Amino acid sequence: MRSGRRGQHTSDVEVTNVSHHGMWVLLGERELFLSFEMFPWFRDAPVAKLLRLELPSPGHLYWPDLDIDLAVESIEHPERFPLVSRVRPIRAPQRSGRRAARR
Repeated sequence: MRSGRRGQHTSDVEVTNVSHHGMWVLLGERELFLSFEMFPWFRDAPVAKLLRLELPSPGHLYWPDLDIDLAVESIEHPERFPLVSRVRPIRAPQRSGRRAARR
């Protein structure tokens, strides 16, 4: 007995695995790894939100529940796209005038 032909692939992109270290995305015939170290905004996201992934155009991934867009090139070559956003400490407003002398 022979099995029937396999069905057509229904998704151009999907998340295939999530671990403590990152997630794997299947894009056509390629599998890409997104390390949480290199892509930290995914680290604390619920798995259900990670799994909802779209391919709005070739080479462009979008997670609508997280409002995150990524170019496939940034996954393949993260060194070319350094993170530039840094958390800056909040400074207390400076008082004008001199402080009163202590006795």
